[in-house]
Amino acid sequence: MKLDRALFEKEFVFKTSRSGGSGGQHVNKVETKVELSFDLGSTDLLTAHRKEIIKEKLASRINADNILKLTSGATRSQAQNKLRVVARFFELIEKSLKPKKPRKASKPTKASKERRLKAKKIQGEKKVQRKKPE
Repeated sequence: MKLDRALFEKEFVFKTSRSGGSGGQHVNKVETKVELSFDLGSTDLLTAHRKEIIKEKLASRINADNILKLTSGATRSQAQNKLRVVARFFELIEKSLKPKKPRKASKPTKASKERRLKAKKIQGEKKVQRKKPE
């Protein structure tokens, strides 16, 4: 499923803050960490069914106001962090909307049945040897 990135990017709200990690004094004065907020409740870009699927699969990232929040502070560059968080947003949305493959039931092979029975026989013999002779 392909999403129209340009339309989604119009609805993003970005917030920057100071980021930890490497960078020395630079880290203490520059806001490089980027937080992306996307209002899942009010968007018209997704159907109600797709919104429910996303809410279910990304529940830990969505707050009570139906706002999906993602952050990135991995690099020292605010621009790179912004690109990373946008890429991660689309990756998460596409992954959550991808339908799960149905599991095909399979039968055990003849060799696996024989191995199981052999293991049971060995275990049974061990238990018989533990018994006191009558």
